[in-house]
Amino acid sequence: MYCSSNDEGEIEEGLGIVKDKLSRLYIRPDEAEKIKSNIKEAGEGYAIIDKVSVILDYKKDIYMASFLSLGLKNVPIDDGMVIANPRLLSGGIWCITTFNYSFLDDDGAAVKNPFKITRLSPIQMPSVDINDYIWQRRNFTKEEWIALMLRSTGLEPNTLSGRSRWLLLARIMPLVENNLNICELGPRSTGKSHIYKEISPSSILVSGGQTSVANLFYNMSSRSPGLVCNWDVVAFDEVAEIKFKDKDAITIMKDYMASGSFSRGKEILEGKASMVFVGNINENINTLLLQASLFKPFPDGMNTDTAFLDRFHCYIPGWEIEPFSPKSFTNDYGFICDYFAEIARELRKVNYSDVFSKFFTLDDSLKQRDVTAIKKMCSAMIKIIYPDGKVEKEGVREILEFAMEMRSRVKEQLKRIQPDDEFTSARFIYHDIETGESREVLVPECVNLSIRAGSV
Repeated sequence: MYCSSNDEGEIEEGLGIVKDKLSRLYIRPDEAEKIKSNIKEAGEGYAIIDKVSVILDYKKDIYMASFLSLGLKNVPIDDGMVIANPRLLSGGIWCITTFNYSFLDDDGAAVKNPFKITRLSPIQMPSVDINDYIWQRRNFTKEEWIALMLRSTGLEPNTLSGRSRWLLLARIMPLVENNLNICELGPRSTGKSHIYKEISPSSILVSGGQTSVANLFYNMSSRSPGLVCNWDVVAFDEVAEIKFKDKDAITIMKDYMASGSFSRGKEILEGKASMVFVGNINENINTLLLQASLFKPFPDGMNTDTAFLDRFHCYIPGWEIEPFSPKSFTNDYGFICDYFAEIARELRKVNYSDVFSKFFTLDDSLKQRDVTAIKKMCSAMIKIIYPDGKVEKEGVREILEFAMEMRSRVKEQLKRIQPDDEFTSARFIYHDIETGESREVLVPECVNLSIRAGSV
């Protein structure tokens, strides 16, 4: 609003205005009663910055607003304000709101709520046009668009290898695809949890590792759904520290990760949240592959539970991403986080899982979970790079091979944990419908290990 310029002087002036407004208008929850008193004493024209959400009271045919920090609820709001800002009805947005205060109506009778909203100015995007976003994609080449996506997460693509760019794009997949289960383990300082904590308000990062079935899935006492029903992405930081207070937590999680639904008591619930597990690997990758598996950093019991690990659609090799330094962060243009997050939410409504089937088929040796994982990742990467779903054959091939590698990495670890026919029979091969050519997708670190073993 105030810094939309290339001129450094105008940007500096705009930042000054923003800082002034924040210092004067933003309220802390512990100041709520003081601010309510200020509104009362001012009588009219008192402005604050707060998160506003709206519900429709259908019994009274009126919209009612609630204010997060102020603690006000059931404040009548004009229909026109709601229609102009539809996100008020979808979780709420931060706004500059101006109040009047009057305890009596025009006839001298006491009113139910003396707070009256006279003006509402969103400081988040009040709505997004997904069709315009898709249309504008046509003005960019593939590489330009990938660069824009990465800059929108705060990173500078010109400091990254082509491989790292794709791996960092993969972190965006859970934001645009429902029920996608991802694991990323790697060294410190590679920003594994950054995107799930800072980029989208629809993503929640569970830090510290401890949680419960009630918090994650369903609270039977309050009969309220948990995180997986209320967020787009639930990410666990530091997987080595994961501890569940309930013995049946892993069983319920397996059910949810496989089907997107779970049962609690008599209730069967569904969620759309993608599950992400991130953590550190402190050992050499080749040593891990020789001695155990790449899932070793998970807690004991979880790191050998093949039924749980097989639910992962994707394993991002975090050790291939260069540790971040000051030069890793961009000063160039990207989408603002608020807009980018809302676009990601809109893209969750689209499904491109069958786009690759116009050109390629998967080998019959792959199990249904493998096929589902590959389809989900193809859909997600197409949404990120080609949001209109129109991809040439070689573009589809590139995405398909990437998706197959990410899933194959999961399967390779399962083979190490349980070396029997259940996992060893799968071959990550795809077939070109037009030419009949077949290609096998291999996992780089496993190929390198095999070469080293052969040279001994």
